[in-house]
Amino acid sequence: MKSKVQNRSTKNDPVLNDIPLACANEHAAVEFMEKQRWGDHPACPECGDTAVYKMCDRKTGERNKDFRWRCRGCGKVYTVRMGTVFEDSRIPLRHWCFGFWRASTSKKGVSALEIHRQTGVSYKSALFMLHRIRFAMADSCSEPLNGDVEVDETYVGGKPRYKGLSKRGRGTSKQAVMALVERGGKVRTRPVADVTSKTLKGVIREMVHTDARIITDDNSSYKGIGSEYAGGHETACHSVKEYVRGDIHSNTVESFFAVVKRGLNGIYHAVSRQHLHRYMAEYEFRYNHRSLEDGTRVTEAIKASEGKRPAAPKAAVYANFTTPAQLIIVQSNVDLAKLKTVV
Repeated sequence: MKSKVQNRSTKNDPVLNDIPLACANEHAAVEFMEKQRWGDHPACPECGDTAVYKMCDRKTGERNKDFRWRCRGCGKVYTVRMGTVFEDSRIPLRHWCFGFWRASTSKKGVSALEIHRQTGVSYKSALFMLHRIRFAMADSCSEPLNGDVEVDETYVGGKPRYKGLSKRGRGTSKQAVMALVERGGKVRTRPVADVTSKTLKGVIREMVHTDARIITDDNSSYKGIGSEYAGGHETACHSVKEYVRGDIHSNTVESFFAVVKRGLNGIYHAVSRQHLHRYMAEYEFRYNHRSLEDGTRVTEAIKASEGKRPAAPKAAVYANFTTPAQLIIVQSNVDLAKLKTVV
């Protein structure tokens, strides 16, 4: 007898049925992306007018090589790439289809090396593509969590380089990550500089509605937060091996962290602090869309890419730098500055 997981993955999903061809043929990939973005009612991304048409060769009737559209209203010429994370990319759309598919349906994630092996694009291009997809997956909704909200923090990263450093907890050089899970709802994550009371409480105030009930372990950094929330603050005293007391537990958020750690250690192996927030956005997306079929989740990821284009550094920044080494330093500084605004 087939397992429930097998039954779910082999259901007649029209999106998953179309993906193999979209990953192999550029024309099919373009039409697949157009269908996922616009459905049966394509509209101009500039003015929103639905009076649009495909630009085709007058003699053969075939679409032009760029698969362009024109709006009758404003005259804008555009493609399905416009206004997305893959707009300025030269990577063929069939590879983007494959990347969105694997990133959306692989529970623990997919590595750039695997994308490189399966598609033939360079490792650098595969990594670029996955970072753009993670950028698209980041939840732009600022609606606060409510109800019972479990809060916990963990540490991710490699092994301590020097003896004497703790392998876990506050004594380690690993990066701290905070997660807040609304039971039956969404998860929100945040890499944090430290796990002091000021930092952890600040994240809770930012992400949780004041009507909620906060549930944590007995970390003293959370002490006193209950006075700010209508539901109060409940703790499961892990220090005395109390992990469940009625409905007081942090099992939900710990289960989320378990998947994250298995993915970071088993799939990615090493994640830089600079890009950690992007990887966490990927895990957030899959968790928050866990109830959807795989094909629907792929569609949601593609739709999420609309209007999300990472801002490119201004050309003036590079004016006084001519060597590749100097340029890399400048690019790194720009990325780090961007990271401060996100994290």
